[in-house]
Amino acid sequence: MLTGRKGTWVTVGALALMLFLAWVQYIPPVAVVPYSDFMRELKAGNVSELRVYGDRVEGDLVSALPDGRKHFVATRVEPGFARELNELGVKFTGVIQTGFWMQMLSWLPFLLIAAIWMGALRGAGGKGGLGGLLSMGRSRARIFVETGVKVTFDDVAGVDEAKAELEEVVAFLKDPKGHSRLGARMPKGILLVGPPGTGKTLLARAVAGQAGVPFFSINGSEFVEMFVGVGAARVRDLFEQARQRAPAIVFIDEIDALGRARGAYSVGGQDEKEQTLNQLLAELDGFDPTAGVVLLAATNRPEILDPALLRAGRFDRQVLLERPDRRGRVQILNVHLKRLRLAADVDPGQVAALTPGFSGADLANLVNEAALLATRRDAAEVALDDFTRAIERIVAGLEKRNRILNPTERRVIAVHEMGHVLVALALPGMDKVHKVSIIPRGVGALGYTIQRPTEDRYLMTRRELEDKMAVLLGGRAAEALLVGQVSTGAEDDLARATDIARSMVMRFGMDEALGHVAYEHRPAGLLPVPEALAAQPRQYSETTAHEIDDAVRRLVGAAFDRATSLLEDGKAQLEEGSNRLLARETLDEADLAQLAKWAPAPAPAEALA
Repeated sequence: MLTGRKGTWVTVGALALMLFLAWVQYIPPVAVVPYSDFMRELKAGNVSELRVYGDRVEGDLVSALPDGRKHFVATRVEPGFARELNELGVKFTGVIQTGFWMQMLSWLPFLLIAAIWMGALRGAGGKGGLGGLLSMGRSRARIFVETGVKVTFDDVAGVDEAKAELEEVVAFLKDPKGHSRLGARMPKGILLVGPPGTGKTLLARAVAGQAGVPFFSINGSEFVEMFVGVGAARVRDLFEQARQRAPAIVFIDEIDALGRARGAYSVGGQDEKEQTLNQLLAELDGFDPTAGVVLLAATNRPEILDPALLRAGRFDRQVLLERPDRRGRVQILNVHLKRLRLAADVDPGQVAALTPGFSGADLANLVNEAALLATRRDAAEVALDDFTRAIERIVAGLEKRNRILNPTERRVIAVHEMGHVLVALALPGMDKVHKVSIIPRGVGALGYTIQRPTEDRYLMTRRELEDKMAVLLGGRAAEALLVGQVSTGAEDDLARATDIARSMVMRFGMDEALGHVAYEHRPAGLLPVPEALAAQPRQYSETTAHEIDDAVRRLVGAAFDRATSLLEDGKAQLEEGSNRLLARETLDEADLAQLAKWAPAPAPAEALA
């Protein structure tokens, strides 16, 4: 292919050729004679034929000129002036206005068109000059050979089940004959499915590094171009390269950009995408199991993939990479903490307990933020407090101490946050409160309470959901008790409590009056779906809608009454805790442990039924 310096020389050669052609065209095919010579030949009767134009005369001579040419051209001169010059015996001629450079100006539009066309080819094909046109159908996959892939399974943590699934692929690539002795064949395709940041791309590279085979990596969007048929050509070229270097691994990241379901999600013309997907399906069908080529693909939107792509025989396995549990988070932290100089008080297990729901990418970012905080305070080691502050920054946002609040607002915020804390301390089984502060953070948080679970939870009972709503509404209940009126600070608390109550009624069937019926079903997916897109047509009557609204209102009202009852029993503690928070601005776990000793006692369980 003509790329880089070669493409530049091709461009220069084309321009030189165009200049040469213009010069050849400029060479006059006839004898150019002075006008005075023409007049002399005319008087001598040597002109046999004459053609007169506005600025020149052309004709043929009876007797040839000394150079043998009979056809001539001369530039006309004004007749009166020519007569005077002729009488004086002066040799004169006209000047032709259009010369070589004027001829070049006539070629300028063609040169501009050529430059624009070559620029378009360079942008479309990704290469300069003619190479872009010739390489438009070639794959852009980057090849990582054995020496280029340094990642192994030791660098991937927190996904033990996924690694166990892919270890078989590594064994097949290393010893195809030994693992096919009983008739088993290597899986054609493996789809890595998981939320963003769970390590899908890292795991794919680790498979190639562990097996020591070439690794072809490309993004799904790189197949699709503005020209129909280019994507299909790139798919063919990619798999042809992989077969030539087999055993090898082909990895397509974000395959949902290429394998989206045909027809279901299309808005306009999708010919190019459909042709590319059809070519990918054909390549998967034409796989030779003994060729040693494995297709790995990653996506976080499996629900929109084409069913033909997911059937057995194309993608034989789907490997799920979920957000790591506590043990997995400890393993991931150990991998990232190797490069840090840690203080003696840093315990990966304690940090993992504070980070439920964090993905591998989130944990890597957390470690980096903690190291930056330690560097900023000019410390010799990264301490546990740096990790705690990094978690606060990620979860709650950046501190904004320059946001000045008046004393009345600060008291309302302190009362509000202490209401959350006391209700959480009073209810058994609630997530542990790690810190409370009235320092503004993030976009709109005037205060915050960090309450993190000590273990991973996958199910919640009705009582636990009611307790969670009571904690959310504890801030508003505290405002009503001590301030005498409620503020706008509970906006987010009200929205979250209402969402819990509506889910209890419509999705979980936890209202006795409405029965064990699901009135709403949210589509399964690994990415959060906006409410506007997740909304479905209502499939229940207007009467049922009124009953749902009443049930949601009852649940939220009961949670608020419960929080109010708890805080009324501990009103003195609420007043004391609010004053302490107002004076110190932030209370940590040691201060909260003292508060737990005189937190209000919860009501008996039978009284809450």
